[in-house]
Amino acid sequence: MVDLYKGHISYKTHAGSRLLPRIRVLLSMGLFHPQEPKRLTALVATAFLLTFIAVPASLRAQQLIASESTGSSSSLPDAPSTLLEQQSGQTTTPTTSPQSQTSDKSDAANPNGPQQTKRILGIMPNFSAVSADTKLPPLPPKEKFHLAARNSFDYSSFLIAGFQAGFAMNGKSYPEFGQGMVGYGRYYWHTLADTANENFLVSGVYPVLFRQDPRFYTLGHGGFGKRAFYAATRVLVTRQDSGDKMFNFSEVIGSGSAAGISSLYYPSKYRTWTKVGQRWLTSDIIDAANFTFKEFWPDINHKVFHTK
Repeated sequence: MVDLYKGHISYKTHAGSRLLPRIRVLLSMGLFHPQEPKRLTALVATAFLLTFIAVPASLRAQQLIASESTGSSSSLPDAPSTLLEQQSGQTTTPTTSPQSQTSDKSDAANPNGPQQTKRILGIMPNFSAVSADTKLPPLPPKEKFHLAARNSFDYSSFLIAGFQAGFAMNGKSYPEFGQGMVGYGRYYWHTLADTANENFLVSGVYPVLFRQDPRFYTLGHGGFGKRAFYAATRVLVTRQDSGDKMFNFSEVIGSGSAAGISSLYYPSKYRTWTKVGQRWLTSDIIDAANFTFKEFWPDINHKVFHTK
């Protein structure tokens, strides 16, 4: 029903409601006046005709869309969890190869022979020794300094320094230090300083600069002469971080630098080139003997103490 003066049209369909604002606009624009019944009657008839045509069409379109959405939803695959449940008999668990399960720690062991231990006789540090036929990743710079610190400040280092200081005082290696408790104290702290000085230069500073591995790799096979020669020459030959052989700059230059630095806190009469050279050579000889003992330590430990 149409109320022209109130500008309102009663309607029930959605499509017919869209025509009412347009009729109001035409009225407000003065295109025709309500007094003209013929035009108004024609306009209203047209509105109702479009309403009866548009409503069924829109209903049919909605039904078509609903049917299509229902069909498409029924054709969609099940959720992944449902598929997994349905195919539980066909699922396979991932397998891990033995090589991927092997860690660096297991690679560090040689199952075919005696192993290096972290300590010799349960006291002396042996942290830098590697068992025979062992492949290890290169040490990062931080770990090289950590290795030097462990060798320098392990509890056994203080015990060993105590014995060394006692022997040096007994032999009056440096008469200027004196005797008694005061003299022993001087021998003791000089020994500790020498140990830490060389460890950090040989195992930390220069291995980082020259990209060398400060660890000792045991040969573990061959005759006694072959193994002894191999171990003693490790003061001259070492491994790079890449695994290739290289002249041991870390050992040679490091021990020489340590000898030069130590002359700064020894009496002035020992600050000559001769004295520094003697300490340098003595340090390398001691390291060569140390490497040789470490080469045969797994065999000694196995035969004497019956350990693997």
